[in-house]
Amino acid sequence: MKSPPLHLSTPHIYSTIINRSYSLFHFMALIALLYYRLSSFLLQNPTLPYLLLFASELLLSFIWLCSQAYLWAPVSRTPLPQRLPENKELPAIDVFICAADPKKEPPVEVMNTVLSAMALDYPPEKLSVYLSDDGGSSLTLKGMREASAFARSWLPFCRRFGIKNRCPKVYFSSLEDDLIHSRSMEYEEEKEKIKKEYEKFKESVKMAEESEENAIDHPPAIEVLHDKSDKEIPLLVYVSREKRPHQPHHFKAGALNVLLRISGILTNSPYILVLDCDMYCNDPTSARQAMCFHLDPEISSSLAFVQFPQKFHNISKSDIYDAQLRTLFVIRWPGMDGLQGPILSGTGFYMKRKALYGNLPLKDVEQLKQSFGLSNDFIMSVHHINQHNLHDNKESSSKPFQLQEAQFLANCNYEKQTLWGKQIGFLYDSVVEDYFTGFILHCRGWTSVFCNPSRPAFLGSATTTLNDTLIQGTRWNSGLMEVAISRYCPFIYALSRMSLLQTMCYGYLALQPLYSFSLWCLATLPQLYLWNGIPIYPKVASSWFFIFAFVFLGSFFKHLEEVVSSGGSIQTWWNEQQIWMIKSVTAYTYGSIDAMMKWVGLRKASFVPTNKVSDEGKFTLYQKGKFNYQTSTVLLAPIVALVILNMVSLVGGVARMLVTGTWKHMFGQVFLSLYVVVVNFPVIEGMLMRKDEGSVPVSVSILSLILSLTFLYLGSIVL
Repeated sequence: MKSPPLHLSTPHIYSTIINRSYSLFHFMALIALLYYRLSSFLLQNPTLPYLLLFASELLLSFIWLCSQAYLWAPVSRTPLPQRLPENKELPAIDVFICAADPKKEPPVEVMNTVLSAMALDYPPEKLSVYLSDDGGSSLTLKGMREASAFARSWLPFCRRFGIKNRCPKVYFSSLEDDLIHSRSMEYEEEKEKIKKEYEKFKESVKMAEESEENAIDHPPAIEVLHDKSDKEIPLLVYVSREKRPHQPHHFKAGALNVLLRISGILTNSPYILVLDCDMYCNDPTSARQAMCFHLDPEISSSLAFVQFPQKFHNISKSDIYDAQLRTLFVIRWPGMDGLQGPILSGTGFYMKRKALYGNLPLKDVEQLKQSFGLSNDFIMSVHHINQHNLHDNKESSSKPFQLQEAQFLANCNYEKQTLWGKQIGFLYDSVVEDYFTGFILHCRGWTSVFCNPSRPAFLGSATTTLNDTLIQGTRWNSGLMEVAISRYCPFIYALSRMSLLQTMCYGYLALQPLYSFSLWCLATLPQLYLWNGIPIYPKVASSWFFIFAFVFLGSFFKHLEEVVSSGGSIQTWWNEQQIWMIKSVTAYTYGSIDAMMKWVGLRKASFVPTNKVSDEGKFTLYQKGKFNYQTSTVLLAPIVALVILNMVSLVGGVARMLVTGTWKHMFGQVFLSLYVVVVNFPVIEGMLMRKDEGSVPVSVSILSLILSLTFLYLGSIVL
C-alpha cells in the first residue's frame, strides 16, 4: 500500500496566468525597442554615451528576461505533521548556530537563540545543538554554561504547559501564551519562578562582559556542556575552531564545515538545521514541518534542504530599508519552488547531511582520506551516513578521546590538501556561501522546497540603519558577482546541469550587481543630453514613444501588482522603489568593484558582520520611517551626487524647453529625471530640510554638488 503524502503542493494558477501574459507583452515591447535602437544606428553616427545607453538597455532587458523565470510556475506547500511517524521513528537533527563577534552579537541574544533551539518540539534524545563561536570568546562560553543550567528548568516548563514562544526573551515580553493559561494558578506560580531564574541567568552573562576581549588568534576549543545522560535535554556543544591571522578561515562557510565534521563524530544526525545567532526559533514545530518534506516518499530521495523564509521581529511598519527582503521570500522563492526549488538562504533551513558530502565514490579509504581529511572517525561517520538507514544515528559521547579528535577536526590546517569547501560541505568560492552551495547542490541534481507557514518558524534581527543595510548589501553583491565572473557562472556551468528556467533564476541573482551599470547610465546620460538640449527618445506623438512608455510603466505597475497581491501596501511598493535605487547606486556598485578587485588579485575577501545591537536614536528614526544618513562618505556621496545631477539637469532642461518650445522632443528625458528626483525625495529631504542626527552631512552635499557639476561640464565637452 502506497504511503500517503506528508505535504500538499498548490500551484498559483491565477498568478501564473497574469505573469505569463505580462511577460509575453513586455518581451514583444523589448524586441520593438531593440529594433528602434538598431535602426537609429543606421541613420546617425552614435556617440560613446549613446552606445553606453544602448548597452545599459540591453543589459537591463536581459536581467528582466531572467527574472521572468521566477514568475513562471509559483507554488505553495502545506506540511501535514499529523501524518508523521511516531517520535521513536523520527530521524535525528543537529542544530548549527553561528556566532562571530560578541560585541555586535550580544551573548544574551545568542543564548536566547540556543535555548529556543533546545526547546524545539522534537524528541530531545534526537536533537543536538552546536554553537560555533568564531570569536573564541570566553564570554560566549560562559553564556553557554549558564544557558545549559537554565535549560534544565526552561525546557520542562515549556513542555509541561505547551509554551509556543520558546525563546525566553520573547516569552517574557509576550502575552500570547498567558491567554491560554491565564486561569491556572499553577502556571502563574511556575512562570514567576522561571522568570526569576531567567533574570539571574541574564545578570550572570552580563557581569562577564566587562572583562571580555575578542580573540582573533586562538586554538580550537570544544566543550560538551550537556551530554545525553539526561534524555529530556538535548546535547549541547560549544565549538570554537582554531583561527590564526595567517591562515584562511573562509568566514561562515568555514565555521559550518567545522561543525559538520565535529558533529559527524559526536552525533552524526542525518539532518541539520542551520541558524544565525540572532535567528531564534519562533515556532517549536518547525522541525516536524521540515520532516514532512524530508520523509515524504514522493520527494525525499532527491531533496537536499527545506528552506524557511527569513522573517524579523524588529521590522517597522514602513520598513524603509526593505529589511524583510519581501520580493525574495514572497515572489521569487515560491516561484523557484515550482521549478527545482529555492536558493539556499543562509539561515532557517533543514539540510540533509548526505547532500553536503558530494558525489564521491565511498569505497577506497585512501581516496576518502584525500577528500575528507585524515580523521578515521570522521571517515567512518561519512560511511555510516551514506550506507545506512538515515533514521539511524549513533549515540553521542563526550569521552576524552572523542573531544581530542574533535579538536583535531577543528584545526585550521585540517582542510589542507582536501576537497573541503571545493566539493564537500559548504563551499568557499564566494562570500555568499549559501547561494553558491545551493547552486552546486542543484547542479548535482538535488532539489529543495520552500515552506512558509502562517506562524514564522524563525525570527531574527533585521538591519535598521542605512549603513548596515549598505554594508550587508555590498557583501552580498560582491559574493554574487564573484560567482558571475567565475567558471561557475550559471549561464555557462549550469546550462547542462539544470533546467533552463532554474538557470535563469540563479543567473538573475548573479547578474543583480550589474543593475548598477544600467542605473548609472540611465540616471546620468539622458540627463546629460537633456542639459545640452539633445533628444535621445522619440517625440511624444510618435508610436515609438508609447513602446518606451509601456516598458517603463509596465514594469512599474507589475511591481505594484506583486506587492498588493501579496498583502503589501502602496507605501511598501514606493519604499521598495526608493531603497532599490539607493542600493543599486551604492551596494551593487561597490559589490561589483569589490568582486572585480578580488578577481584580479588586488584585495582579499572580507566579511564584516552587521550590528545586532540596537542604538535607540537610530532605531527611533527607523520606526518613524526616516532614513538615517549617518554612514561613510564613500557610501553616501554616490546617491547624493546622482540626485543633485538630476535636479540640476531637470531645472536646466525644463528652462531650455520653455524657451525653445521643444517639450515634445525632450519629454522622455524630463520624465526620467523627474522620476529619479521624486523617488529620491528622502535624500533631498535629508540634504535640505532635516536638521536631526540622521540628516545628510553638509560636507557630503558640497562634495556631491562639485562631482555633479564636474560631470555635466566634462560631458558637455564630449557631446
